[in-house]
Amino acid sequence: MVICFGLAWPASICKSWKSKSTGGKSLSFLFIILTGYAAGIVHVVLDYEGFSWILILYGLNAVMVGIDTCLYFRNKRIESQLEK
Repeated sequence: MVICFGLAWPASICKSWKSKSTGGKSLSFLFIILTGYAAGIVHVVLDYEGFSWILILYGLNAVMVGIDTCLYFRNKRIESQLEK
């Protein structure tokens, strides 16, 4: 599941970058997913001794969701400028 989500986020980021639109994006969904990844990271840190690859996957996915969230705010700003 984490790998599949990890493969989907670059496509979402690319779409957000190219479209310059918030259409089809939900800020609450992005924050829920980001919270889930944060919980996964905390779980791995607290329960595993030593290194775990899942921590890297959670971290990469969280970074990609963070990028997509930043693009949401960028696109929101672009949309508001176009309305003026």
